[in-house]
Amino acid sequence: MLRLSKKADYALMAVKHLAEKPSTSASAREIAEPYDIPLELMAKVLQRLVRGGLLVSTQGTRGGYALGRPAAAMSVADVIEAIDGPFTITACTTAKHDCDQYTKCSIRDPLWLIRERIAATLEHVTIAELAADDMGRGLSDPGYTAHAAV
Repeated sequence: MLRLSKKADYALMAVKHLAEKPSTSASAREIAEPYDIPLELMAKVLQRLVRGGLLVSTQGTRGGYALGRPAAAMSVADVIEAIDGPFTITACTTAKHDCDQYTKCSIRDPLWLIRERIAATLEHVTIAELAADDMGRGLSDPGYTAHAAV
C-alpha cells in the first residue's frame, strides 16, 4: 500500500493552513489546534519544514511560521520530501539497490516508471492548488493534467 507518513500528512495540513493566509504567520499551536494534532509533534514537523527551506520562523510576540516561498512555487512533493526524504515505492528505486533480487528482478523497470509517474504528479500539484477551494474538482476532472499523468 502506498501511504504518506503521519508527519507528511501533518506537514501538508500545516503548509495548506499557512497558504490560506499567506500574509500572516501562525504559531505551532495555532496550526495544531484546529486539526487536533499534538503540539509537540506539530512543532517538530514545522522545524523540519524550516530546515528544508519551505517555511521561515520568527521569534517574539508576533512570531511564528510562514511560507518560505510562494505557495504556487511549492509542490506537494517538496513538502513530502522535506519530511520523509526522497519518494520511493520499493527498495530498488533507491540509489542503494537494497534488494537481493535487484539483478534478476523482472518488475524493477515497470515499478520505476510507476514511481516516476507518481512523483511527477506530486511535483505538479502546488500548495496553492491544494489550498484552493476547487482543488477537489480539479483532481476529479479527467482533463486535469496531474490526474492524467498517473
